[in-house]
Amino acid sequence: MSKYIPDNQKHLTLDDRIYNQNELSKGTSFKDIARFLCKDPTTISKEVKAHRLSDWYHKGTFYNAKNFCVHRYHCKKTNACGKILLCGIKCTSCPTCNQTCPDFEKERCNRLDKAPYVCNGCEKQISHCTIAHKYTYNARFADRKYRECLKEPRSGISMTRRELHQKDRIISPLIEQGQSPYQIITNHPELELSVRSIYTYLDMGILTARNIDLKRKVKFKPRKVHKTQISDRGVFQGRTYADFQQLGLASFMEMDTVHSASGSSKTLLTFFFTREKLFLAFLMNRNTEGAVRLVFDRLEKRFGTYDFQSLFEYILTDRGSEFGDPESLETGFTGIQRTSIYYCDPMRSGQKGGLEQAHTMLRMILPKKTNFEFLTQWDVNLIVSHINSTPRESLQGRTPYDVALETLGEETLKAFQLRRIAPDEVNLTPKLIRFNQ
Repeated sequence: MSKYIPDNQKHLTLDDRIYNQNELSKGTSFKDIARFLCKDPTTISKEVKAHRLSDWYHKGTFYNAKNFCVHRYHCKKTNACGKILLCGIKCTSCPTCNQTCPDFEKERCNRLDKAPYVCNGCEKQISHCTIAHKYTYNARFADRKYRECLKEPRSGISMTRRELHQKDRIISPLIEQGQSPYQIITNHPELELSVRSIYTYLDMGILTARNIDLKRKVKFKPRKVHKTQISDRGVFQGRTYADFQQLGLASFMEMDTVHSASGSSKTLLTFFFTREKLFLAFLMNRNTEGAVRLVFDRLEKRFGTYDFQSLFEYILTDRGSEFGDPESLETGFTGIQRTSIYYCDPMRSGQKGGLEQAHTMLRMILPKKTNFEFLTQWDVNLIVSHINSTPRESLQGRTPYDVALETLGEETLKAFQLRRIAPDEVNLTPKLIRFNQ
């Protein structure tokens, strides 16, 4: 029945708990509270029982506050513990009465054993109640306990100390012998761990081995997180990598940018034909949405709308802010859709791995921390021509230029301002460009 109540599947909020506390103080039943909050009465009952606050010792209780035996009012026993031979003090006034008396019976209130399970709304005032064991419902305390329960399952590790010790006896000695986590997992499937889990445990410091014991871990700096990501998540609607995969394309275009060192705002807009392995790069004066659109418009005017559509029909790129306006890039200056843009998943540059590999070759000529301020498009065309004249194993030893010459045609390569470089003249070093870096 509860599934037919609107909003019944939602968690209780702090406001709901405050209302619950106020109504309990008025003596309202669980059924009436649940009807107002659109919940099942069982939900309210479980909430009160799970988050009620225990206060078994309260100052002002009748007789000894630490004695909660039901017989304490009429009991005349002395020396029930037998520790003192001559003891004239009544056991009801002794703190050890409840632990030593064989006739002890705990006093309980029937109100705590059935609804409402708490002292809220009781006719007796708590300060005048003689029962030592009390329960109250406090909305803010209940909400805090509820949030702690949400966090607790997501923290720590899901294994006992004994299990962790057994796994540590296998993992730590092998790491100290120079073995990698992948090697350990492959040879010891009984550990039932992933490679990522071992790295996590090493970072947490719960294993005997440490990060410094790994052969290559200390050689790498922490990866920098780019803060220039697209802030409007609505642009990804229908343009995610999952949407792109559903197209089942055998050939498409990959797009990205390469940044200059600090001191220059110039940026390279790069493209990669996945079938021909052809690499293109265009110099932009700044890394903005408008600068990217300017390159698209220039290429469309150079090739014409129809040829541009055939070359740049589908583009896969990352989530950089310079690509944050896909509609302006997809629509040409004639108002006709000229391309379709899709985005990789966050932190998954490998989804456009062909372009990333081409960037590796580009960085051989323009190493990181290179300033692009004095770079011209003529220099960029020369660099791209040398990269495209390098044989690729994936093309059975042929160069991207020769493959593109067959599939795209000589006129297209001339429009891209590319030329073939003789094999012995190919230079992939910083000496290629005419100015010193």
